[in-house]
Amino acid sequence: MKDTPINYEIVRRKIEESNLKNLGQASIREIKKLIDGIELETGEHYVRMEMGIPGLPPAKAGVDAEIEALKKGVASVYPDIQGIPELKNEASRFVKLFLNVIVDSEGCIPTVGSMQASFAAFVTLNRMNRMKDTVLFIDPGFPVHKQQLTVLGQKWESFDVYDYRGEKLKEKLESILQKGNISSMLYSNPNNPSWICLTEDELKIIAEMADKYDVIVLEDLAYVAMDFRKDLYTPGKPPYQATVARYTDNYILFISSSKAFSYAGQRIGVMIISDTLYNKSYPGLKKYYKTEQFGYSMIFGTLYALSAGVTHSAQYALAAMYKAANDGEFNFVEQVKDYGEKAKIMKKLFIDNGFYIVYDKDVDEPIADGFYFTFAYPGFNGNDLLTELIYYGISAISLEITGSEKKEGIRACVSLVRRDQFPDLEYRLKKFNEDHPVS
Repeated sequence: MKDTPINYEIVRRKIEESNLKNLGQASIREIKKLIDGIELETGEHYVRMEMGIPGLPPAKAGVDAEIEALKKGVASVYPDIQGIPELKNEASRFVKLFLNVIVDSEGCIPTVGSMQASFAAFVTLNRMNRMKDTVLFIDPGFPVHKQQLTVLGQKWESFDVYDYRGEKLKEKLESILQKGNISSMLYSNPNNPSWICLTEDELKIIAEMADKYDVIVLEDLAYVAMDFRKDLYTPGKPPYQATVARYTDNYILFISSSKAFSYAGQRIGVMIISDTLYNKSYPGLKKYYKTEQFGYSMIFGTLYALSAGVTHSAQYALAAMYKAANDGEFNFVEQVKDYGEKAKIMKKLFIDNGFYIVYDKDVDEPIADGFYFTFAYPGFNGNDLLTELIYYGISAISLEITGSEKKEGIRACVSLVRRDQFPDLEYRLKKFNEDHPVS
């Protein structure tokens, strides 16, 4: 019996019962299930950093609007597949005011969270040109995107962008895209899991390569305006959220409501398709859809096949949140700054106890404090570190499942860690450091 903060024998048994032979390769939901079981049996609370769940109340503007919509009876009516006009118009305004990008409301399409948007994009984009059947992931990234392609039986390639920042990115992209098999490339910005943020120069490089090789950029803005090093909330005035959409027309944006508006439970986001791409024709689509036009095929072909529209009341909620933000009445950025403040405190606790930050720089600038951070411990690989930390009452996920080349690393999400848990976290990290002294 080892002296660990959580009962050693119970943790060992629960890990065995989970049939997870390598925790470093376990999915986020598998880790969650494991920790749920340990907490239930031991009665101990973990410092839970495995899931990116909002830790703040949902935006009031959305809740009020959704309740009002339900009272008016929208629950009994199928929404239009392309979305309600109120949401489409406010989404178009939001993109103009916070990204400085002009897009027609027709190309602003509600989806059942960004995950439905990415799934629909993969289905459609890999059918436009039979020679282009592969997605390029600019990693590290959200593991479920690769799971979606596995389910679809589609191909992907990937590389860890950390060693190809700045001008190196152009050479790396060129070496992959020149093969001619890439239909699209996907990244998140700010990045899940590393919280690196691509610079404007890097986004220009991505745009240049997309135009040169006729590749569609899929930009995941799940954490829109959450680079807290800049104040990104002043509707219609710089600085704006960094986006590739200012440099190319070959783009689709995924804008989630889950983190920025703490509206994860209602599963709604928007897919923003550039006007040029929306109206463009691809002969390859005719094999699967009624038309060659991209936007029409996306909405009435792919999305219609996936769902008979996005939850009606949730569309009114998101429309209200966008409107409040657009009108200067709802500073959603100020609301979520708590994540950055907690990350700063938590990173210091880890560093003070022998850990180090894995993804620590944006080119030559220290990384921002935000929703996620990455850490490692000398002498451990990611799988062993994750496994050992579970005995110490700390849960997270390995970077191994994110496409990262930093196999020693762990991703921590700060959202569900309460400030009153910081003393517990500090104690457990100190205990870990004492039991695993760094030579």
